[in-house]
Amino acid sequence: MEKTAVLLLQMGGPDALSAVHPFLLNLFSDREIIKIGPAWLQPLIARLIVKRRTPAVVEKYREIGGKSPIRELTQAQADALSAELGLPCFPAMRYWQPFTAQALTQARQSGATRIVALSLYPHYSRATSGSSFNDLDRQLAASGLQLDVVRIPHFYDHPLYIQALAEKVEAGIAGFADRSQVQLLFSAHSLPQSFIDEGDPYLEHIQSTVRLVMERFSDVSHHLAFQSRAGPVKWLEPSTDDMLKQLAARGCKNLLVVPLSFVSDHIETLHEIDIEYAEEASKLGISTFRRIESLNDSPTFISCLAELVRSAMKHS
Repeated sequence: MEKTAVLLLQMGGPDALSAVHPFLLNLFSDREIIKIGPAWLQPLIARLIVKRRTPAVVEKYREIGGKSPIRELTQAQADALSAELGLPCFPAMRYWQPFTAQALTQARQSGATRIVALSLYPHYSRATSGSSFNDLDRQLAASGLQLDVVRIPHFYDHPLYIQALAEKVEAGIAGFADRSQVQLLFSAHSLPQSFIDEGDPYLEHIQSTVRLVMERFSDVSHHLAFQSRAGPVKWLEPSTDDMLKQLAARGCKNLLVVPLSFVSDHIETLHEIDIEYAEEASKLGISTFRRIESLNDSPTFISCLAELVRSAMKHS
């Protein structure tokens, strides 16, 4: 009987200020997430971009504790999932340690002959899940390991994922005195519009998640916007900062931000939303600006991951 290990595919993040530069270099060198010039020139352009951007990014990480918490949070998810499934589970990061190759070594040392590769990006894009799965294939080929691989590429509409989000939204709304005065702003990581034009399903997945969550909150107004743009290409619209301006102009005073495409806290939630957007909202006159708790190791979310793995193993 095959012994199975689970790899949790995630972006990763710098675990110290000294790791910011190499993390960014890994990120900007990946043509599956961003294409900069011709392929042969991208490594050089990436080095120039990263050299320019690193000081500012280092300061942002300094403001949130000197590192990304994503490694510890993903390990907590792996530990909770392992306890529920009775299987070894290992984080496999794309751009910083523990890299996919390290996770594969751990899986093989556990005696596994089969891998369930579970993308922690709820909404599929070739820039995120696609890049992680391609990296997994490359590392498997390089290692020579003979492992069966079962892939879980997305879970944007899974009932337990929707329930986990809804629980966080309900808890967030409950913190306001009058729920009828609260507006929800779903903020998803942006993507170049060209990806969507070429058939990437990311936007459709995001919209489906928003629709399914809002079926449970028909008495609350909601909006969708996109954050974390980088580079001079056309990105999905509206941007979150533009949406903040629009909402403020319409008299919004109580705003609850719902991060999408993020299943754990990292710089996009802890700095971009909690610090940058919060400051902007205050300047615009939005008096109460809050963010829902990230899913992290929410019991409902862990149950979602466990059900995904069980279903994938059953049908493989």
